[in-house]
Amino acid sequence: MDRIIIQGGTRLSGDVKISGAKNAALPILASALLADGANTYQNVPCLKDIESMKQLMIHLGARVENNDDTYQIDATGLNNFEAPYDLVRKMRASILVLGPLVARLGRARVSLPGGCAIGARPINLHLEALGRMGADIDIRHGYVEASADRLTGGEIYLDIPTVTGTENIMMAAVLADGNTVIRNAAREPEIVALADVLKQMGANIVGEGTSVISIKGVSSLTPVLVSIIPDRIEAGTFLTAGFLTGDNLNITGCQPGHLSAVIDKLRQAGAVIEVHSDKMSIKRTEKIKSTDLTTMPYPGFPTDMQAQFMVLMSIADGMSIISETVFENRFIHVSELKRMGADIEISGNTAMVRGVDYLSGAPVMATDLRASASLILAGLVARGETVVNRVYHLDRGYDAIEKKFAALGAKIFREKV
Repeated sequence: MDRIIIQGGTRLSGDVKISGAKNAALPILASALLADGANTYQNVPCLKDIESMKQLMIHLGARVENNDDTYQIDATGLNNFEAPYDLVRKMRASILVLGPLVARLGRARVSLPGGCAIGARPINLHLEALGRMGADIDIRHGYVEASADRLTGGEIYLDIPTVTGTENIMMAAVLADGNTVIRNAAREPEIVALADVLKQMGANIVGEGTSVISIKGVSSLTPVLVSIIPDRIEAGTFLTAGFLTGDNLNITGCQPGHLSAVIDKLRQAGAVIEVHSDKMSIKRTEKIKSTDLTTMPYPGFPTDMQAQFMVLMSIADGMSIISETVFENRFIHVSELKRMGADIEISGNTAMVRGVDYLSGAPVMATDLRASASLILAGLVARGETVVNRVYHLDRGYDAIEKKFAALGAKIFREKV
């Protein structure tokens, strides 16, 4: 198992290029199951979750080849409708093959998913939607079993705007008979990216990026050549790091429009940010100001940036209130930040953060993907040495983050133990 060791206090500067978005790549790779022929995907990040999806696609009968950040997936030989526990347990996003398998093969048997311990994240909304589209759904022995001679369109209302639920329904609906309308749909950029790919494949979709998505089913789709959008959470993480360290940091190959809520909050906290079409620069010219925050579905402040922002508030001037409304267990990182000297109190879904003069390096343990990133940021700004253990979580969502920080001047390295 690897760990990351950081000597804090180094000023960072320079340019960092953002990798492709994991949360866009995973559903887009799954969409290859919907068509015969070879799909080509560029700017795919090098992550454990991507490798897990690759192995799952191969298990299902697709041919997968990759060279650096380019993947080619040919699902012409799709011949297996089962996603087994040993593959699915490694990555919650494996549930994204459910919709495409039922749409393409008329049957799917998918293990109930695993993933980070940040909340329940039930898949009942996925299953209820497929049921409204005519699928027979059964759960037995830890597996979801779904079957339908052919799915039919319908009116679907989501109790909450679930991202993977919206994506699963979209992929199921593009090959269904008739029209499907998804109300209270998720609006994230990754939803729009998936819709763009599906439309290039020949799907008929309107309304992506709004709360109502309409899909008219087609008889078949064709393969595509597409590039994965930049990862807005990685960009936000480096943007926050640039503010913490105080020197100029340039974030390139990004889409600032996907980060409006994050940029606004950082500016409220005193950051000076210049925004261009595909890059941003950030520096701190004054003491960090305490700023309250509430996570919300897009276009609100993303829950995936809450832990990183909490590090910022832990050395801010004054007290800030951070409310987490998306996942119920997303304050697990607080105990580790307190080991580094942060003054944080938790009450339900609210954290009261009193800024301290500095954080102190300490051995800490990562509990989930974004908590891992927050501990890296804390280590970069802390006095002394920080050792972040269990960084396999980090490798699920950040492409060589320690190498990128090292190239900016950080004293950081990975060690096998």
